[in-house]
Amino acid sequence: MTTKLTAKRFRIRRPEFPPVPVEGDKGIFDTADDGFGDGKFPTATPATAPTSAPNATTDSALEEIKREGLTSRQLRMARKLARKHDMPATSDYDAVRLLRAANIDPFKRTSMLDLVTSDGQPVKSDPSRALANVPKDDGSKLPQTIKPVQVPSTAARAETSHVAEIMNIQRDLSRRRRRKSMLMIARLVFFVLLPTLVTGWYYYMVATPLYATKTEFVIQQSQNPSAGGAGGLGGLLQGSPMATSQDSIAVQGYLQSREAMLRLDEEHDFRAHYSAEGIDPIQRLAPDSTLEAAYKLYQRNFQISYDPTEGLIKMEVIATTPEKSVDFAQALIEYAEGQVDHLTQRLREDQMRGAREGFEEAQAKMMESQRAVVDLQEKYKVLSSEVEVTLITTQIGQLETLLSQDRLSLQQMMSNSNPNAARMEPLERRIAALEAEIALLRGKLTESMDGEESLPEVQSALLMAQADVQTRQLMLAQAIQSMETARSEANRQTRYLSLSVKPILPDEASYPRAFESTLVAMLIFAGIYLMISMTAAILREQMSA
Repeated sequence: MTTKLTAKRFRIRRPEFPPVPVEGDKGIFDTADDGFGDGKFPTATPATAPTSAPNATTDSALEEIKREGLTSRQLRMARKLARKHDMPATSDYDAVRLLRAANIDPFKRTSMLDLVTSDGQPVKSDPSRALANVPKDDGSKLPQTIKPVQVPSTAARAETSHVAEIMNIQRDLSRRRRRKSMLMIARLVFFVLLPTLVTGWYYYMVATPLYATKTEFVIQQSQNPSAGGAGGLGGLLQGSPMATSQDSIAVQGYLQSREAMLRLDEEHDFRAHYSAEGIDPIQRLAPDSTLEAAYKLYQRNFQISYDPTEGLIKMEVIATTPEKSVDFAQALIEYAEGQVDHLTQRLREDQMRGAREGFEEAQAKMMESQRAVVDLQEKYKVLSSEVEVTLITTQIGQLETLLSQDRLSLQQMMSNSNPNAARMEPLERRIAALEAEIALLRGKLTESMDGEESLPEVQSALLMAQADVQTRQLMLAQAIQSMETARSEANRQTRYLSLSVKPILPDEASYPRAFESTLVAMLIFAGIYLMISMTAAILREQMSA
């Protein structure tokens, strides 16, 4: 704000030059009189009166300058430059001629600072030197009078003072800019360069070299030939990464969990390895550190990621020795295989348990139905209702045949005029017995006798019991098939881990990456400094507004 007010107060004004004297004018310092009046000196040579018109050389030079086609701006610049060097130019073209005769570029740009010397006095050129090459008229040399010292006018002194004040303002602004630049450089050195140097010194000189072992594996699903014709969405996704994405994510979560870290610590001394004395203090884990501190170190040195497009689980294990990094990587692969088995174990156990329970239940039901058939056979003294019906129907048929023969024989005897009664009575009794027996056998087929169930009831009960036995046999066969299928699925691992990139022993340290880490640290410090500087500038502007 101070700079703006000062610039407004000391506004630069265009310098004013005295008008060019015109031939015939008389000034107060006119040197035409030599101070001796009209006295004549015998040794004096008579002076030749100067001619008022320019000679032919001057006219030709002016004509050539006019033919150059100079602009009005160039003529003004030449006139100002001629006034600066106190050249008696009668016109703009004459000013160009005089300047070129003095070996001065008439179109050279000048600034206001060129008008003032270091002691604050206006710059004056030597007229005799400037006009050394200007052609003069031939004539007698008269005694030269001493030119009086010209005192600067009030306008010239004001202009000189004004220029001096402008120079002081410029020097003050330059001084302020230099001071602000030095302060900014000091802040950059302190807040950006110095922390960056410390960070680079740590990464190059102090940081412990770390070895990285990279591994990649994928979880696949076994192809079941019996389920090859399965349709639907499951059949479309079978064999693709989407089919095992949930298992892969579950395995990744387990490897990044505290449980995996604790298991690695128990079996491979995870915390003891990173608490060794040879590790630098920043990366070393304290022997009495908490579980959270160890888990943060585990997350930093064990990078495990899952690529859903390819179904790969990528793992990078960082340790202080190459052998230990390989051991940690192999241990984590074993944990992943165990986790895959554990994920499918419950499903296999459920399938086997269900198949086994179904088989046992079907077998028990079949035994019960079989026992019911045996009980019915023992109860009704019938091995098979169909056999009993066949026997009875066979007996009835045979009796019907005998009855028909006896009736024919009786009718034949009765056709005689004098039938033999002795022969007819036995035949009649035999026919009556056959009819009674047939009626008894028919009664067994349709009616119950002596409180016992009839043969149709027995046959119905036996048929129902036998149908139940057949049903139970079919169910038992299906249960046996399901159990065999479940056993085959259990014997074969439905989810298995396929190792695509095996852990290889590294021969060179992968970390720290000194140059990249130092560059990132510098960018971070520069960003923090920039944010703080912008915030402070905004607050300062708001407070001063």
